[in-house]
Amino acid sequence: MNEHNQDQGKLLVIDDEPMAVENLAHALNKAGYEVISRTSGPSGIKALEQDRYDVILTDLRMEKADGMAVLERALEVDPDTAVVIITGYATLDSAVQAIKSGAYYYITKPFRLDEVRKIVANAIEGVRLKRENRQLRDQVNKIKPGPHIITQDPDMQRLLETASQIAPTDCNVLISGETGTGKELLARFIHTNSHRAEKPFVAVNCGAFQEDLLANELFGHEKGAYTDAGEARAGLIEAANGGTLFLDEIAEMSLTMQTKLLRVIQEQEVQRLGSTKLFPVNVRFVAATNRELRNEVASGRFRQDLFFRLDVVSLHLPPLVERRDDIPLLAYYFLKKIAKRMGREVENIEPEAMMLLTEYDYPGNVRELENMIERGVALANEKEFTASLLPPLLVERAIHVVRQTGDRLPTLEERENDYIKWVLKHTKGNRTRAAEILGIDRVSLWRKLKTFEDSN
Repeated sequence: MNEHNQDQGKLLVIDDEPMAVENLAHALNKAGYEVISRTSGPSGIKALEQDRYDVILTDLRMEKADGMAVLERALEVDPDTAVVIITGYATLDSAVQAIKSGAYYYITKPFRLDEVRKIVANAIEGVRLKRENRQLRDQVNKIKPGPHIITQDPDMQRLLETASQIAPTDCNVLISGETGTGKELLARFIHTNSHRAEKPFVAVNCGAFQEDLLANELFGHEKGAYTDAGEARAGLIEAANGGTLFLDEIAEMSLTMQTKLLRVIQEQEVQRLGSTKLFPVNVRFVAATNRELRNEVASGRFRQDLFFRLDVVSLHLPPLVERRDDIPLLAYYFLKKIAKRMGREVENIEPEAMMLLTEYDYPGNVRELENMIERGVALANEKEFTASLLPPLLVERAIHVVRQTGDRLPTLEERENDYIKWVLKHTKGNRTRAAEILGIDRVSLWRKLKTFEDSN
């Protein structure tokens, strides 16, 4: 009875000895794989041309079309397919030729079934990773130039739908989220999809200036307004006229500056430093903060009336750890962009590196991921982005850490449960592969999982 409850992979077995085909196909089917068998090279080639297989296991010596012919055609039809050559007439030359021609593995008869099952499990994992990487590269290649929020996360997609809906309006927007989540990128997305797209998008970090310098940046000054004011200069609010002004880290703005900004938003006019003249402006305000502004209002550090003026529509960007499925897509997006900018030919991310990238928690969010990819591309000497190119800290953190839950340390049984779940996640539910990594047999793994389920 097949004890797998999920798709383990599709295999094609080719051998001109019917008994050999039947025995191998039966063993692999019992292990949970969908197996198609053929008893000649030509019929095997016809089968692989009509359907897609994860792994093809073919005898080397066959009449009319041998294993090398199967290998050649299989890789033409689907370069990601893993082809395993099986032969009872093994020679060093034939093995070298098979591997050089693209065979995944070379097995000699007689073989052990557990050896074949292990090779097939590893081959399927590699094939699926290659296909996932190809799909990610294809997705990235379809992305057009412009401000993009790269995501396949359902919550993020809903947020972008909301942003698209409100973009054509002139309402002010408040964007919240941790540092590095892409608040300015979202603001640019809103601007680009608005009727103001042809007008300026001006960004200012309110936390980067002292109060008097911020006032000068935003409002501008007249000649002689202060000692070094040799000539009049328009501020960023005037520079954004007709377009969008993005106020990053708005919570860092002093109460005095908040009052001045409130007047600009209410009256749609600005007064330069040292001037009595009012300049009319037509600006959309998008503000961003990594703080909870309602708490800032409650504590008296932020004006309530300004909060209400800015918080017409509120959008919250989640941290990257809450949209972990986006990490591979973002990693390939940054890889393509940065490699092109640096003139490097790094095209692929190896599975181990991707696993480390996906498991990391990113306190610096999307910006930190981009920096990691940039570092790796700068250090890369080959076309593949390997784990060795990642920061040492990331590799060290890959070791599974025992974490305290509240005031209680976890029991050994709980840690074992967590570790087994972690390994199963990395093997994409492949229990055979998980048991191999854990150093136990599949029956023992099944018993442990059953014990965990019964205790919950």
